[in-house]
Amino acid sequence: MADNIEEKEPLKGAPTDGDMEGESAKTQEEVEGKTAQESAAEQDVKESDEQVLSEEDTVGEDTGEDGNVPKERKSFFKKKEKKDKKDEKIEELNDRLIRQMAEFDNFRKRTEKEKAQMFEIGAKDIVEKILPVVDNFERGLATVPEAEKESAFVQGIELVYKQLMKALEDAGVKPIEAVGKEFDPNFHNAVMHAEDENFGENIVAEEFQKGYMYRDSVVRHSMVKVAN
Repeated sequence: MADNIEEKEPLKGAPTDGDMEGESAKTQEEVEGKTAQESAAEQDVKESDEQVLSEEDTVGEDTGEDGNVPKERKSFFKKKEKKDKKDEKIEELNDRLIRQMAEFDNFRKRTEKEKAQMFEIGAKDIVEKILPVVDNFERGLATVPEAEKESAFVQGIELVYKQLMKALEDAGVKPIEAVGKEFDPNFHNAVMHAEDENFGENIVAEEFQKGYMYRDSVVRHSMVKVAN
């Protein structure tokens, strides 16, 4: 029965086992060749990228004559050292203390100035109230007859008047000079004008009420007559 079995001839054009093996070897060689080419191409791309990155890193750097970056330029890129929390707290407290001391000093100076102004206003108010008493002393002494000026009563009044004027002078009160002086609206109050050849133009000829100053401010203006 085995003899009757005829060996079938391979189909015409069908690949044989030898052809299959040759074709497989050829395909493997092509794959290996392509893999080697791709690896070489990837290596070239990697080297090119590294070169570009290296050039970009060096662009814009200030290089010296020797081609190196100066120390000042390098130090700019150093990270700032972080301060200790204790040092920051000490600096904060020190700054706060300095500010509070400055504010307190300004408050002290402002308070002293206000106190001085209040004292001056109060003193001027008291002096202004005393001046009419001084005026009455002067009017009373001016009406004393010559025969009675040597009496003990008149001399006592004069002593009280002088003592009062001395106290005002020690406190900083002084009379304003008027008669014979050029009229000054800052110190004089002109209530009358008159033609007088004995005085020049705009000169105070007569004083009706004496004016006074307390330190550098006028308490009361002098009431005067001015010659034209």
